[in-house]
Amino acid sequence: MADSETLNPISIGLDDGYAFTKVAIPDGRLIAIPSRARIGRSNVTWLNGSEQRVFEYETDDTLFAVGEVDGEPTHFDGYPFSGLNRAIVQHALHEAGLAGQSVHAVSGLPVSSFYLKDGDQRLDLIERKRASLKQAVQPIDGRLPAAIAFHEVIPEALAAWYDHIISEANGGVQLEAERLGVPVAVIDIGGRTTDFVVVADQAVRHDSSGSLRCGLLDLKRQVASAIRAKFDLEELSDRATDDAVRSGSVRLFGKTHDVAELVQHARRELIQRLHAETQRQLGRGAELERILFVGGGAVALAEDIRDWFPNQTIAPHPAFANARGMLKYLRYVCQEPT
Repeated sequence: MADSETLNPISIGLDDGYAFTKVAIPDGRLIAIPSRARIGRSNVTWLNGSEQRVFEYETDDTLFAVGEVDGEPTHFDGYPFSGLNRAIVQHALHEAGLAGQSVHAVSGLPVSSFYLKDGDQRLDLIERKRASLKQAVQPIDGRLPAAIAFHEVIPEALAAWYDHIISEANGGVQLEAERLGVPVAVIDIGGRTTDFVVVADQAVRHDSSGSLRCGLLDLKRQVASAIRAKFDLEELSDRATDDAVRSGSVRLFGKTHDVAELVQHARRELIQRLHAETQRQLGRGAELERILFVGGGAVALAEDIRDWFPNQTIAPHPAFANARGMLKYLRYVCQEPT
């Protein structure tokens, strides 16, 4: 790696979620890729100059294919510390144009993975996550790797709070004083988990904070299971499942089939679980100044969650709220090495 690249690292916010991996870069770019990869070679040959959509990376002596593949499940406890995670993150960094660069990053863990019930930090898990993404990942096609030289970890939903209170405009930065001093709840609806964080007087209130192991991947799994049962299928690809969730139809045996009722049923079950847990964590939210919805679920489920609280709002570009907050934390709060 060139000395100039080593001495001038790129700062990023890295929201490496179970469903999507998002990167926020200081120049304002926001990049997202599906968290989709599997062990082994891609076994794909691109014909007639077709755009390559699967890439291969090696880490810890294991090869991973990343991109438009039927990915292995990411919803397991060890995912944040796995080679699968590292390969997907490396691909996201390449998609962000950071090949060959030294990178300083802040990423996250779900609230319940970051904190114990009494508010103490789970130091072993945090250190495992911090160390994992600093391990080498090598593209096998000759491209230069992006190297994460510095890596800090914070709670995921808390990252969105930093995004909420720190504003960047006209090349400057300021704290939003009217937001800093009031009690705010963040509800982060992600792929595997939904996180709740209440911040008041610049302190996390742990009795109202935590994680529910439920998110958009549950919706996808239930839809895929229902479609397989209805059409007597052994497998259904990730792409077909995504299309079904998005459009309410699926293309099978050369025909388009309406599965909107199956999707709506799965969606209702997810919403009911999320709503019940939200009420358990926050009650009616009467003493909260604002309840802020973030995460990919705040986009996908916007119509379903729009009237849960009179004092709620959905963050701008909510799927990137954590990544933006992680970058702001790195630039203005964290003690980044010089």
